[in-house]
Amino acid sequence: MASTQALNAASQDRKARLAQLKSLKRKEPASESDESQPNAAKSPRRDIQQTSDTPVNGDGTLPDAEEEEPETEADPTSQYLSGRNYDPTTKTARLGFDSAPSASHSTLEIRAATLAAETKRANAEQEAADKPLDLFTLQPKKPNWDLKRDLERKLEVLNVRTENAIARMVRERIGRQQKKARERGEGMNGDAEAVGIEGTTLVEGANVMEREEQEDARRERAEIEEELGETSKRRSREARKGEINTMLGTSWMLLQRSTTQHAVIRALGKDRAARQIEDREIEVK
Repeated sequence: MASTQALNAASQDRKARLAQLKSLKRKEPASESDESQPNAAKSPRRDIQQTSDTPVNGDGTLPDAEEEEPETEADPTSQYLSGRNYDPTTKTARLGFDSAPSASHSTLEIRAATLAAETKRANAEQEAADKPLDLFTLQPKKPNWDLKRDLERKLEVLNVRTENAIARMVRERIGRQQKKARERGEGMNGDAEAVGIEGTTLVEGANVMEREEQEDARRERAEIEEELGETSKRRSREARKGEINTMLGTSWMLLQRSTTQHAVIRALGKDRAARQIEDREIEVK
């Protein structure tokens, strides 16, 4: 009896599990449309274990109170497409990665590139600090360079007014020429000539301004060359002075050496003469 009851209980339990699995299979398409886990496949065994404690009717079906309401129908793209090559937000294929796979990781290549860049920057700074100052490329400033700077700032407004005055004078001249042409009554030919005169006058004004700019540039270039010439002359004078001082020092050293040698020779000569006199006195005795 006990074995029969155990077999009956086991068979009833197996029937309940099969009925529950069948009901879960019916609800599986709706459950897969969940946004949180669109690609996760549900395990029937896990679902059976989770719902093994739920009561089951005698015919193997779940009670009405425990039955879940059917979920709303989801987008079929999220059900059948994995999202690996399809972007559901733009409804198009994915063109590539939004960011590099190694962007959030610190790899050895990134560290090596960073270290190389830092080393290169440090070497450049060290070379710039160790580079000697070239005195021949330095150009001394004039004593009135700050006055010229202040004057240029003040002349900006005046330069604008000068350009406006030149343009106004050109327009007045063109107007007078056009008026004279109308008074002559040349008709269309006169209008064409006036237009030609206007273009010629504008070209002349532009040429005058270009000549003035070229003259200013030539004057500045001459001043710079003059400054460089004065600097080179001063340097040549200083070099000559240094050479003369060196020559004087060398000659003075040679003179002192020769004077010392003469003094030594004289002392030796006196000693020799004294010895000769002593030898003669000894011979006489």
